[in-house]
Amino acid sequence: MTEGIGKIKVCFVVPKVYPLFDRSLKSVFGGAEVDVYLLGTELAKDDKFKVSFVTADYGQQSTEQIEGVEIIKSLTFKENRLCGASKIWRAMKSADADVYILKTASPGVPLAAMFCKLNGKKFVYRTASSTECDGTYVKGHGLSGRAFLWGLRSAALVLSQNAEDSEALESTAGVRPKVVANGHRFGEVVGLQKESVLWVGRSAEVKRPRLFVELAEKNPDQKFVMVCPRATDDDKYDSLLYYAKGVSNLGFHKRVDFSEIDEFFARAKVFVNTSTSEGFANTFIQACKNSTAILSLAVDPDSFIEKNACGLCCKDDMGKLQQGLDFLLESDRFVEIGQSGRQYAENNHDVSKIVEEYKMLFRELV
Repeated sequence: MTEGIGKIKVCFVVPKVYPLFDRSLKSVFGGAEVDVYLLGTELAKDDKFKVSFVTADYGQQSTEQIEGVEIIKSLTFKENRLCGASKIWRAMKSADADVYILKTASPGVPLAAMFCKLNGKKFVYRTASSTECDGTYVKGHGLSGRAFLWGLRSAALVLSQNAEDSEALESTAGVRPKVVANGHRFGEVVGLQKESVLWVGRSAEVKRPRLFVELAEKNPDQKFVMVCPRATDDDKYDSLLYYAKGVSNLGFHKRVDFSEIDEFFARAKVFVNTSTSEGFANTFIQACKNSTAILSLAVDPDSFIEKNACGLCCKDDMGKLQQGLDFLLESDRFVEIGQSGRQYAENNHDVSKIVEEYKMLFRELV
């Protein structure tokens, strides 16, 4: 049988995902890229599906086969939007998929929606942040925001990471997404000594990394660890580095390979999130699967932290963040709470189970 005949062809259009396929690259990626990378490579294990990724140009070959998926090179991040859009369009045409998936609000959303409309393909959008769902992105991006909204309304299917975002998007855009959780791969819990308070994320303003440095400074008797690569166009990163270097109990890592990050979570007593908004942070799942208690300053999607006894959420109150840290560390409460998190993650975020939901959806679409 000729390869591809009878298979459902699925293409993920995610420019910044390529460093997850080529670990020698030091380029930045985020949780959205981790989500689709894990999903796409898991989907590719089923020979009834053919999976491709349209990525940016990192100097690789025009097309490659890695981890069972086809990688198709498109734009560079330095060229103008028209040229970049043209290269994305050509790469999507080359993929010749039945279903095209995007995640994260960008001008690429209406572009992909238009491509699918003109070529008789199915367009699927997966939300990446609550700001895409509550109207913040649309209101703050003028014409680009309205084009994004048109793309959402043109989609054959919209997916969100939690029920709160699904309800918000229905209210603001008249689109009701189906809720599908992020998936991760699970192994045995690594039995490493719990010794640190951890923060992981890009230096994007929405992540508020400086607040974690302040927390470390106020707790000199605890070991703090921060993994914080520079976010795209962050002009305050050097200032953050300078501040962090002055805090003696804080270990700062500009980058850690994705294959090594679980060890950081496994060594952490507590994982701290200081973001103003998330969709469903992959770092929450990474903390849970490594039996690490969560201390979130502001974000608790669908109240999962509270409902599943995975940690504490502090309602955006820095005073409560300090109190929460004290509570989790006192009498090693983080141990039992971390174990609850592991149970929650196994029950709700196993990618080998979640991919089956996607397969069913794709079959319904095609």
